[in-house]
Parts: sequence; C-alpha cells; structure tokens
Amino acid sequence: MKTKKMCAILGNVSKFQGLLPLTENRPLDTLPFDCKYRLIDFPLSSIANANINSIFMVFNEGQTRSLFDHIGGGKEWNLDSLQNRYFVYFYQDFLKRKKQGFPYYDAVIDYLEKSEAEYTVFMGSNMLCNIDLHAVLKSHRKQKNQLTVVYKRVEREKIMVNEGIIQVDEEGRAISFYEFKPDEETKEQLNLCMDIYIVQTKWLIQQLEMGQQNDTSPNLHTFLQHKIAEETTTAYEYTGYLSNIHDVASYYQANMDMLDSTKFNALLYSKQKIYTKLKNEVPTYYSKDSLVKNSQCATGCIIEGHIENSLISRRAIIKKGSKVSHSIIMSNATIAEDAVIEYAILDKNVSVEAGIKISGTAEQPVVIKKDQVVSADVYGGEAK
Repeated sequence: MKTKKMCAILGNVSKFQGLLPLTENRPLDTLPFDCKYRLIDFPLSSIANANINSIFMVFNEGQTRSLFDHIGGGKEWNLDSLQNRYFVYFYQDFLKRKKQGFPYYDAVIDYLEKSEAEYTVFMGSNMLCNIDLHAVLKSHRKQKNQLTVVYKRVEREKIMVNEGIIQVDEEGRAISFYEFKPDEETKEQLNLCMDIYIVQTKWLIQQLEMGQQNDTSPNLHTFLQHKIAEETTTAYEYTGYLSNIHDVASYYQANMDMLDSTKFNALLYSKQKIYTKLKNEVPTYYSKDSLVKNSQCATGCIIEGHIENSLISRRAIIKKGSKVSHSIIMSNATIAEDAVIEYAILDKNVSVEAGIKISGTAEQPVVIKKDQVVSADVYGGEAK
C-alpha cells in the first residue's frame, strides 16, 4: 500500500425539491454555474488538485446522461490515463440489493480494496467550495483519528432544514452531530457539516462490512454522518468561500456572488485551480448599441442589447433593445428585441419573444424551463 495515497468517493443522491424545475432532467451536480462551469467541476477539481487518481461516483438512476456528456473521458481532471480512472454506480442498486437481503456495500468495498489507498475522501456537490484536500489530510494524520469531517461557521438563514450541524470542542473534535431545526435553534451562527470526510480506508471497509450486516443506511452520506457521533472525530474548519446550494434562491445567489470580485477570486482564483470541460469557440460579439455593466458573458454570444448584473452563458443571443438585469441566462438562449428580463433564471435553449417581460425578485427569481418559448409576460412564475 502506498503511504498517503488517497482514493475518492463522490456521492450526492439527495433530491433537492427546492431546485425544481432546474433538476427535473439533470442531477444537481451538472447544474451550470458562472457561465461555463458545472457544480461537479468543484469537487472533481479538489480531487484532481490532491493528485487522487481513482474516483467512485454514486448517482441516481436515469440522471447520468448530462454527467457523461460533461465528464466524457475525464481528460480535464486527469482521469483518462491507464492509472487514473473513475467508476459510476447507481444508488438504486444499493437499495435493490438491500431489499433482496444481499450485501449492498460490496461494490464500494471492492473498489476500496482494489484502490490500495491508505485514505479515502468522500465529497458531495451541493456545498460549493474550493477546498485543499492535502491540508485536510495533513490535519487528519496529525490528529490520528479514524475520521475527519469538514465544517464551516455559517449564518443560520443559509442552512436548510435537517442539514447536519456539528458541535466542536476546544481541542477541535466533533463531539456531537444533529439535524438543523430552525424552530429549535437560537444561535445566529452554526457549524455546518460540509459532507466532506477523510477516513482510514481499512477502517471504512470494516465499518461498511459491519454496517450492511446490521442493516445500516445504504446512503454513504448518511452512513458517515452517523459515524461522527460514534467515533472520535477530528473537525476541520474550512474558512474559504462556501455556498450551500439547496434551492433555487441559494443557487441564484451563488451565481450572483460571482459578480463580486472578492467572492469570485476566493472561489475561482485561489491556489487551487478549477477545471472544466474545454470548448473552443469564437469570442463574444458586442455591437455598438450594446451596453454591459457588472456582468459576465461566456464565449460565442451575440450581445446587442443592455445587460446589467447578469451572467450570460455560451452562445446566448441578446438582441437590440432588450434589457437583461440581475439574471442568469444559460446557453443557447435567445432574447428577442425589446424584451425585458429581470431577476430570472432562463435554462438552456429558452427563447423569449419580442416585447415580452419576465420579472421576479432576488428572493424568488423566475425560472423558465429548458427548451421553452416564452410568448407571454411572466411575473413571479405566472404567465400574464
């Protein structure tokens, strides 16, 4: 076994109802972010920056088409060589094997054994961050506990009901874990569990073998959460940028954060590089009539109208006389002449006809589903 070598498990099988309709035909992991990225780029990049060359991914059945389209052979994250590889497993297979009375964690155990890694890192995708896993591993090795969990101090309003909260003692140990209940919580700031763990691989294999014998949860995320209270656990405090994405409002705000240079640089231009699928396209064209303020535009766009405080993805067309403000426009969208878009999220391939107005609020942005043609005004999600 190679000393200090890590393997990774990437699993985010929770279905965030608050993100519908954006996650109707895609997992949260492949939601577009900041014009050219996907949310899964961030855990994959943290894994790549830690020189981890083997990943076991768990996803829901029927939600992997966009995943494979984005990752492809994994070249951008150095996963396309003979030594580097990734595996995809369906969460529903865990459930089926458990229901049939079979050992349901065998696929994970087999992966861990063949990885020959001393340590295993587990990550989800809804905690948007850029974390140095080498630093977490260093802390894990120093404390010599079986389990290390990553947390961040956040305001209570940024935490979703039933998300994990950790109590940390003066020696940096996680002494308890509980689910957030807003009606029962009085503190303004709490230690949010970021669902990032580093464990001893041999220990994890043993725990999984015992767990499936004792009918424990087939959800690896839940399985590791329960271990916080059972084992002596190191708590690693993350102090960088974090966005907890669990509904449309939090997803919208995470994107809007990228128009703040401080937050943009903290997430995307730290010492940890973020990798994404490369696309070679022509630059964006700005006509003499266009006006762009505090916005980002990806490649391949045609901008003839006015844009302010907005993010415009690849190959979008904003025609003359149209106004887009405080909005997220995804790829291949077309905004016709004299249309007005404010506080909205337009999914891929949306067309807005001339003179149409779409208006929401920062707390409740209007979401237009993928491939829609908008031919009537939309206020707060309802056509007029």
